[in-house]
Amino acid sequence: MPVQAAYPFVEVNIDTSALTPLAQRSPGVIAVVGKTAANAAGGTAVDNQPFEVTDAKQAAALFASEQAGAVVPTPLYESLKLALMQSPRPSKIYGVRVNGDNYAAALSALEAADDVTFVAIAKESSVGAAAGGGNPATGLMALKDHVETMSAAGQKRLGVAMIDPTTAKSNAYVQNVVAAVASLRSSTSRMVLVAARGVVGDAAVASMAAMAGHAPHVSVLLKQVRGITMPKALGFSPAEVRGLSEGDLIPIIDPELIVGEGLFFAEGRCFTSDASQLYVDIVRTLDDIDFRLKAGLIGMVGDARITKEGLISVKTRVEGILGPLVRAGVITDFSIDIPVLAVLSIPESARSASDTAIVTTARANRAVDMLLTVTYGPAIHRLKVTLAPKF
Repeated sequence: MPVQAAYPFVEVNIDTSALTPLAQRSPGVIAVVGKTAANAAGGTAVDNQPFEVTDAKQAAALFASEQAGAVVPTPLYESLKLALMQSPRPSKIYGVRVNGDNYAAALSALEAADDVTFVAIAKESSVGAAAGGGNPATGLMALKDHVETMSAAGQKRLGVAMIDPTTAKSNAYVQNVVAAVASLRSSTSRMVLVAARGVVGDAAVASMAAMAGHAPHVSVLLKQVRGITMPKALGFSPAEVRGLSEGDLIPIIDPELIVGEGLFFAEGRCFTSDASQLYVDIVRTLDDIDFRLKAGLIGMVGDARITKEGLISVKTRVEGILGPLVRAGVITDFSIDIPVLAVLSIPESARSASDTAIVTTARANRAVDMLLTVTYGPAIHRLKVTLAPKF
């Protein structure tokens, strides 16, 4: 075979692999499932299909109708309008039209919408029943089933619902409402329940959009909910605020200490039995980090080798993912432990039998374990001040 000629002297091949963008998932994408009027009176949207909504005019065309130039509202349209009113607003809003009362079918239409992080059912406060006997879950139980199932499958999302706003004021109000929604409590911290007695408007959707407008690590405590109103006479007493909060509900209040009129979250908890993931911002931050790690490391699967150099490159990639979160103040610190890398850093002649077994097993199974420890500095939720006067 003849030696190749020198001409054209320099050959350049462009490798664009380092320019491949990482997958991004906005943490503030919401979906509202709800009812409309029948047929064309309920808009142009087809049942059980998500449609992105960017303004009230588009929401009206999709999920309502017009008569004499005025919009004839539907439950879904009115709830979407509330979502659009929040400041800051969610990054994206989907609406899904329900066929009758079949919420389960409408929620299943969101399974492929992998950017959704919050889900609510418009103007729905009925707890409903769990799936069973071949029948799908109904009412808010369908929402719980959806968010828990999708989160377990890797598409992490939170469901936001409201206590029945028509529940009468009584001495046993807190005990009654907490007991009424007990079946909605999520063992995986996937449900958030708000309480707004006598509220005018969809407190669940308005609250969901208000939460989604903030970054994941921002506590929802004392953040404003816009567009809904509550009669002063039906507002919560201090004892009720404490009782509802300790029951893991989020009361909506109009605090006198904040200038002007407005409604705000009095707590920031999930409706959960898992004390380690009690607060909404903790769950959202972990979900966000979960996605960032998956998106950032997927490109190394199948390429990075189980060698010292290969695993150092994996560790460096993780540092590149979590480092910006430290600089942004989302997390305080983090540490990375890769047992196989620790063993590979030891000269082969100095490794013990257990060290050799760790490397052999990892290479045989082509699986590497990594432990990430993240230090999270949450927001202050309660200040205890001691006032000591002197003469």
